[in-house]
Amino acid sequence: MKTAIILGATGLTGGMLLEKLLKDNRYRKIKLFSRKSIGISHPKVTEYIVDLLCLEESNELFIADEVFCCIGTTHTKTPNKTLYHKIDYGIPVTAAKLCSQNNINTLLVISALGADPKSSIFYNRTKGEMEEAVLNYKIPKTHILQPSLIGGNRKEKRTGEYFFKLLMKLFNPILIGAFKKYRTIAPETIVSSMIWLANNEFSDKKILSHKIKKITLQNIELV
Repeated sequence: MKTAIILGATGLTGGMLLEKLLKDNRYRKIKLFSRKSIGISHPKVTEYIVDLLCLEESNELFIADEVFCCIGTTHTKTPNKTLYHKIDYGIPVTAAKLCSQNNINTLLVISALGADPKSSIFYNRTKGEMEEAVLNYKIPKTHILQPSLIGGNRKEKRTGEYFFKLLMKLFNPILIGAFKKYRTIAPETIVSSMIWLANNEFSDKKILSHKIKKITLQNIELV
């Protein structure tokens, strides 16, 4: 039985991941590193309330078989670009560094569709730079998921995102062929894919949104 670390369990996807792992008999212990308690009491769960921007200070506690990084912010929530970079780049990269130092061989990170270190768009460039830095640590089993717009209802209010999701519901059916990857993806789908990847062999390091959906269906012959 395994021990898993979740970064970002207070968020939509991270919270759903925690729920799934609690019911999964392959996991005996789940460590949560977050800036505030999620208010859960469960024999499998150990919470560490820490400053995630100083994650290296928790090096001695960062021991597990797998790490799931579900960290992410938005321009609206974090308009300061310096802080934004510390969150979206700094936390996943530090997690990869700690995995390397502590011999953790499985790391799964949620990034975003459009991540590109050469992009002129700050958000996409930050995600792309993060992906490169994470992969440079050469954790044996690293998978970076690049979902499109994530559906579901978040606890915090994101007005712009809410209306964009409504708009995407209209466009999803006509996004076919090469445009399939832009369809909205359910957080449950991402979670199922992450758990499958953690427990099975798969060659791709970066996984686009439409492949995330196929993995969830356990269709190994991906296109």
